Amino acid sequence: MRSFTLAMALPLLAALAASAPAHGSELGEIRALLVSGNLPAALERAQRAARADPRDGQARFLAGVALMGLHRDDEAMPVFVALSREYPELPEPYNNIAVLDARAGRLEQAQHALLTALRNDPAYRRARANLGQVHLMLAVQAWQAAAAEGPADPALLRKLEATRGLLAEPLLAAR
Repeated sequence: MRSFTLAMALPLLAALAASAPAHGSELGEIRALLVSGNLPAALERAQRAARADPRDGQARFLAGVALMGLHRDDEAMPVFVALSREYPELPEPYNNIAVLDARAGRLEQAQHALLTALRNDPAYRRARANLGQVHLMLAVQAWQAAAAEGPADPALLRKLEATRGLLAEPLLAAR
């Protein structure tokens, strides 16, 4: 599965900038580091900001985004789980949880997280698109299992191949 790109996180990073408190310049610099691809520096600064104020959800979110970009998914997951508990009304942490679950092959959990994101914000386009991708991934799993159970079914194999082609596009966007 292809990983998310930092460009996919830009809309949320912009939204976070609009709501940034007095330390907004620090968060802006962290976002700039993320956008430029300097993930280690972004992570270090976001973690430093979060240590300075453990209640700063924005700094913690940015640290999670940097961890995802560095493919340190086992470290990113607890960040987004904690944010989803502290801010259960926000859809973004659930979307990122879903991306991490899908990367790990936990498609049913990813689906559940995306449905939660959409309950929180039915107009959240990114989560809806990711849900469609998870549905395609689940379809591939089901069709692979069906294909393995018996003689080749040409119609099933065509569906499987076509769906795999759709999934060759960039998958699951975090933000």
